[in-house]
Amino acid sequence: MSARLDPVLARLDAGGDAALARLFDLLRIPSISTDPAHAADCARAADWLVRDLVSLGFEAGARPTPGHPMVVAHGGTGARHVLFYGHYDVQPVDPLSLWHRDPFDPALEDTPAGKVIRGRGASDDKGQLMTFIEACRAWIAEHGALPFRITIFLEGEEESGSPSLVPFLRENRDELTADLALICDTGLFDRDTPAITTMLRGLLGEEVTIRAASRDLHSGMYGGAAQNPIRILSRIIASLHDEQGRVTVPGFYDGVQELPEAIAAQWQGLGFDAEAFLGEVRLSVPAGEAGRGVLESIWSRPTCEANGITGGYTGAGFKTVLPAEASAKISFRLVAGQDPLKVRDSFRTTVRAMLPADCEASFAEHGASPASVMATDNPAFEATRKALSAEWPREAAFTGSGGSIPVAGYFRTELGMDSLLTGFALDDDMIHSPNEKYDLRAFTKGMRSWARIIDALAE
Repeated sequence: MSARLDPVLARLDAGGDAALARLFDLLRIPSISTDPAHAADCARAADWLVRDLVSLGFEAGARPTPGHPMVVAHGGTGARHVLFYGHYDVQPVDPLSLWHRDPFDPALEDTPAGKVIRGRGASDDKGQLMTFIEACRAWIAEHGALPFRITIFLEGEEESGSPSLVPFLRENRDELTADLALICDTGLFDRDTPAITTMLRGLLGEEVTIRAASRDLHSGMYGGAAQNPIRILSRIIASLHDEQGRVTVPGFYDGVQELPEAIAAQWQGLGFDAEAFLGEVRLSVPAGEAGRGVLESIWSRPTCEANGITGGYTGAGFKTVLPAEASAKISFRLVAGQDPLKVRDSFRTTVRAMLPADCEASFAEHGASPASVMATDNPAFEATRKALSAEWPREAAFTGSGGSIPVAGYFRTELGMDSLLTGFALDDDMIHSPNEKYDLRAFTKGMRSWARIIDALAE
């Protein structure tokens, strides 16, 4: 830790109430990007952020898109250039009746685990992005300027699928390309263990529909003589895994690598309780590939899952019918080395090969994004890990994520840069749900963490 960091941390500690008040101002704006009725609120949130960043000395503006504005701000000087990404839009609040208070009237609440900030966007992602802005505020107040060039890029459509993101990145490639991207839309491993997410699984979505007869048929008159699409579809779905839990789609594991020993050792040291993890949802036995641990299964192994099945009569009561068609939604979580388009082709070929006479299959695409794996040999990753470890009770770890954060992939494919993902959310923050919260401790230590990271990257 450099001597210049001490006064920045002291200023953050002294200014906690003012930082919280600023966050509450932002949280009061109902910037719900999915609802056209809140378009003006999204613009208002973007303008609020622009004013705040300008007050710190950033050159900032709200850039128009076909949807909601992008906020872009530039500050600092020097050879190193870092891009910070967050999003100011939030999820809808329905069902409103389940909230304990007005979702856009934020407040501090006492809970058995400590004080929390209650309100929509507190964790996802306004509270998270403000930890970084507050760290910049304190650094500028103490030293007059940031120690390197920082571009702040805040999106207004993340919760509605980011339709304007890729075109905006392409149109502003030179301005936004940096040495490294920082993304704050992630969380702690547990309350005392910070994490840097270095693996994000990709996602392939497929909807398959099996058709047979020209109409629904009476099962008494046609049963046993006519093909039943539900039976055919069920057989196909059941065949997608073998007895060891491995996916049977030909070529599915092409390019999949084993977990590096150093990363595996870090994960072993996290003290993850697989029994408690499954027990929380009333399960007990891992159902993935035989011989794979739960963390490995959800962070670094590919999967194939049926997410929904429809066909025939599904209403109340009973109807004896052979449906003309049946459909299933299938998702594939992919890891580094897998090509989502090749997996798609192989899956469709597999399905067609299993069709009996008189049946046909059609497919609908629901996205195809590759996995992202960060180059942890970049010195910035280890410097950040040490900076986080200095702030939190337990040492920071490089972790994986079972989900997908598409922006990290876009920064790689469109701008050619890696992303360092670190945030301070917790699994119980209830993001996207009623009564979203952000621990006050996460907010205060998050600000201090970013100050430490800025100092470490400057070194």
